[in-house]
Amino acid sequence: MLQDFSEDQIVYEDNHMLVVNKKAGQLVQGDKTGDESLLESVKNFIKKRDNKPGNVFLGLVHRIDRPTSGLVIYAKTSKALSRLTQMVKNREIKKTYWAVVGKEMIPNSQRLVHYLKKNEKNNKAIVFPKATEGAKESILTYSLIKTLENYLLLEVDLETGRHHQIRAQLSKIGVPIKGDLKYGSQRSNQDGGISLHARKLEFLHPVTKENIQITAPVPQNDAVWRACEE
Repeated sequence: MLQDFSEDQIVYEDNHMLVVNKKAGQLVQGDKTGDESLLESVKNFIKKRDNKPGNVFLGLVHRIDRPTSGLVIYAKTSKALSRLTQMVKNREIKKTYWAVVGKEMIPNSQRLVHYLKKNEKNNKAIVFPKATEGAKESILTYSLIKTLENYLLLEVDLETGRHHQIRAQLSKIGVPIKGDLKYGSQRSNQDGGISLHARKLEFLHPVTKENIQITAPVPQNDAVWRACEE
């Protein structure tokens, strides 16, 4: 389900960039569904707010999956866009996710190394335990940070950024993300999203070089997420 963009989703903004706390279900950029993307919604918002006569420049720096919530960076100038895009390629932007998974017996902390290959037909990542032709090395580290009544809250640090990486790797070790039917969760979430949240970003500002640290509040329309922040 697509939700409209609202101003309170902006968690950071200056002359060079803007960071949005995306809701589950919002599309980061246009696709074959034809639904309005967050990119277009934010552009329209800026045009109206700043009373801009011409087109608004807004460049997408990186993506997160449609059913995932959390932080997305947009660049407001072409200079910031090229620098931020390069930083993503060089892995100079530290991304931390929160994932709610089932209450299974797993180590409290673990570094996972798998090889992922995208299946274009069903838009799913296939996980291999060792190097396989066409599969890319995928690395993450998770830590258990909270035990809830029926779930575990994991903090995930990404070393690589592959298609559906966190979803596929956690599913492979037996803890699919809550609501993620595609990767083995038993039930969907009420809002149609999954309980994966791009929680924190840390990087050097592309222009001023100051250290930027941004944290996104979890979705407040979900009791399990609210319990994670309590």
